[in-house]
Amino acid sequence: MISTVPKSVKLWGRGQLTIPKEIRQALKLDEENQLSVFTVGRCLVLTPKRLLGPALAKDVEKAMKAKGLSLDDLLRDLKAERRRYNREHYGL
Repeated sequence: MISTVPKSVKLWGRGQLTIPKEIRQALKLDEENQLSVFTVGRCLVLTPKRLLGPALAKDVEKAMKAKGLSLDDLLRDLKAERRRYNREHYGL
């Protein structure tokens, strides 16, 4: 099982980072794997490249259910994050 306790990593070189060993082992990642990288609000999300589309949606849905979150909760938080971001970066 993958821990939900946040791990701290440091960027180095040209934006490189090291994924902690226990996470790599839990996800069965090795140096040959490619990851997809995208952002959600101010969050950086890394997924194994094979985890796309419906599989990713199913995993997100399970995580939301486990945390008691609804789609409305996420959309409300996303709107608040956009307002905060626009205020900080553009004075809007």
